[in-house]
Amino acid sequence: MQVAFYAPMKSPRSPIPSGDREMARNLMAAIAAPGVEVDLASELKIYDKRGDVAEQERLRTAAEAEVARLVAGLPAQTRLWVTYHSYYKSPDLIGPAVCAARGIPYVQIESTRATSRLSGPWSGFAQAAHEASDAAAAIFYLTANDLITLERERCCEQALVHLPPFLPDEVLPAPARRDGPILSAGMMRAGDKLRSYKLIAETLAFLEGEWRLEIAGDGPARSEVEALLAPFGNRVRFLGQLDRGGLHAAYARAGLFFWPGVNEAFGMVFLEAQAAGLPVVAQDRPGVRDVLLSGTHPAPEAGPQALAGALERLMGDAALRRSLGDEARRRVERDHLLTAARDRFWAAVRPLVEEAA
Repeated sequence: MQVAFYAPMKSPRSPIPSGDREMARNLMAAIAAPGVEVDLASELKIYDKRGDVAEQERLRTAAEAEVARLVAGLPAQTRLWVTYHSYYKSPDLIGPAVCAARGIPYVQIESTRATSRLSGPWSGFAQAAHEASDAAAAIFYLTANDLITLERERCCEQALVHLPPFLPDEVLPAPARRDGPILSAGMMRAGDKLRSYKLIAETLAFLEGEWRLEIAGDGPARSEVEALLAPFGNRVRFLGQLDRGGLHAAYARAGLFFWPGVNEAFGMVFLEAQAAGLPVVAQDRPGVRDVLLSGTHPAPEAGPQALAGALERLMGDAALRRSLGDEARRRVERDHLLTAARDRFWAAVRPLVEEAA
């Protein structure tokens, strides 16, 4: 059996690293199962960043040509179409039409509905995103926050299925030592990532005693990040952009993980850190809270001083670091590894495929 996969905003083959690209790659790996081949159906990018109606029309024309190509050329063994991350700036203009023409089930993963965008410069694309969601027999959501609008706007007998964020691994890595420096990891770019780095700098100003911080990451805002952290001198070490092996090594030697998570959808780094058994200091935010142990993180309005208190509590208590890290590690193993994602996905879609056969 073959499954057609499509990510309108960013192809999993894109050379530009991002969370979307990694998630798309992870989903393709999770969907693949014995007897199942996952095929990237299209690399046509449908994305309008600025609300340009002319650009939207150009993309619609390109999508129509792609629909024609796929209706004629999609392999006969294709039994399912999966679209990842359709929303008002990047709607799926291809999958629903192809599935209707070929008579195969259509499902979405991490889709959003934005009724507030049904007027204004993205109105046409927002409507297209709604219509694509309406066409889905099932929509997989990653966080409780995602479910709110999906449930409110649910179409007909559509299934809404929880698919917790997951790592592309079937087993946990070796546990970290948990006696090393604080570790932070995040891309260095303007916007929310830079806001997290600013909050890190504000938090460090409240820390007392001896501490060290390692930072994994790079990007166009590196100079701003370095300026924010310059007052702390050699207590802060920049590791640069690390490959997966290098990042695992950084987790392994760290004592705990610190990333505020400003407006993160959920944050794969939180899962990676916890898989290594690191306790996490972050703010209690929608999305982020779905992948962290509950009841241990300060509210955003508590500010940097509360984050500093959480750091000092963990830095001063090795037994607590180990206990919380072990608990988080067990949770990742149960809910956030590749095998768990594959099982949840196929439990929901297998009946759809069998019914359409």
